[in-house]
Amino acid sequence: MMLVQLENLVNRFSDLLGKIAALLFILLLFNVFYDVVARYVFNDVSIGMQELEWHLFAAMFMLGVPYTLRVGGHVRVDLIYERLSLRSKAYIDLFGSLFLLMPFALLVGYYGVGFAHEAWELGETSGDPGGLPHRWIIKAVIPFTFFSIAISGFGMMLRSLNILTGNRTDTGYVPPQH
Repeated sequence: MMLVQLENLVNRFSDLLGKIAALLFILLLFNVFYDVVARYVFNDVSIGMQELEWHLFAAMFMLGVPYTLRVGGHVRVDLIYERLSLRSKAYIDLFGSLFLLMPFALLVGYYGVGFAHEAWELGETSGDPGGLPHRWIIKAVIPFTFFSIAISGFGMMLRSLNILTGNRTDTGYVPPQH
């Protein structure tokens, strides 16, 4: 049962990232609305607000990936996978997470830290006048996301182990506990 509790803890982290991604989507909507009104009603263009749009979109998309992995919304070959038994699915998820997902996520996360750190050291800003400063912030989302994907992958591995050991018998997404 300790593995189930650990899986639930990891799932709460992934659920939190999903909520943050949803909040970023709402902020993106307000940002786009402001930008459109400013441009077409007041004939005022803000490069910073336009850049903020892609920053918010990138962060929303990236932080939504670990949540999508947690809820099973990622792309896979459902034609074969969906017809398998729960145990077969658990084996595929376990080995896929261990040998494909985790190494890739940890590798990109590791190199992403240097990428963001270099932007911070250089004081990298937008190349456009009136653009956003502190480009390292959006670049830091990349390693954070990939380490978060690794955490969600660990949750998938725990789920698979819980299924294989008989601690979990459900087949699908387990909604967050409130």
